[in-house]
Amino acid sequence: MYLYHYGLRELPFTLTPNTNFYLGLAPHNEALAVLLTALKTGEGFLKVIGEVGTGKTLLCRKLLNDIPDHFVTAYIPNPYLSPDELRRAVAVELGVKQAQRMSVQLLTQRIQTRLLELHSKGHSVVLIVDEAQALPEESLEALRLFTNLETESRKLLQVVMFAQPELDARLAEQHFRQLRQRITFSYQLRPMTAEEVEHYISHRLNIAGYKGAALFSSKLCQKLTKTSKGIPRLVNVLCHKMLMLGYGEGQYELTQKHLALAAKDTEDTAPVGSISGFWSKLTVGNLAIALIIILLVLFGATWPFLPVGEFM
Repeated sequence: MYLYHYGLRELPFTLTPNTNFYLGLAPHNEALAVLLTALKTGEGFLKVIGEVGTGKTLLCRKLLNDIPDHFVTAYIPNPYLSPDELRRAVAVELGVKQAQRMSVQLLTQRIQTRLLELHSKGHSVVLIVDEAQALPEESLEALRLFTNLETESRKLLQVVMFAQPELDARLAEQHFRQLRQRITFSYQLRPMTAEEVEHYISHRLNIAGYKGAALFSSKLCQKLTKTSKGIPRLVNVLCHKMLMLGYGEGQYELTQKHLALAAKDTEDTAPVGSISGFWSKLTVGNLAIALIIILLVLFGATWPFLPVGEFM
């Protein structure tokens, strides 16, 4: 790929939510602070809402890493579960033995017993559900019933939901009013500003080992913000493709032409503007083929001179 060309140790703009690349921008820092503060109160549901690609899963993993030691966490990354599957998944996360074999009634008793045991040892238990908008209706109700488990002074289980805006639309329905009223803290993630996008790009490049002059100018970052709508995932996709194009042309400073080409090949981005010459005639599919051809030509021209380690 383009690692050697730019002097990078690793790919800076992958879509995997890697906490090593976490950058404490205002929206994510505020959300994390809200969550950690709210968890200390020991009450009810907490909710973080964000559009697709705004970094909810990364924030979720950051919370799991940074949560104080006295918290015991149960993490549900794939919530498309029936009520029974949800209970058993929670039981397994809490360390309930033979959770997959026992009846629903016995399972509920064992979960409550385990929660009381953890509570007696000074632990607080947090159930963290990612992509909570995908929970079936019956499972949302099962989730609410979990919070009925309590002592005279404290809930035995808190629930943190990370979800897309569709969850709010569902919770607005009349029959979800009991669950809606139990949500004590909520936070809405916003897209990044142009200044944040520039900082974000620079941060990820630095973490990946880049030490040269700026590849993305401030002006280019402003255009990139409009094109990506400030969505971190789209910023990653566009930057990755722009670096590929720069590498294919043997260039180091990236331009609006690279951005326009990357946007033309990326779904859900805003248009950048006109592209002149040969590139303007490429369709999305042809652009991808052109990128591959450029890389193959460059690779074919240089492979005899690459050290063996480059192939590992």
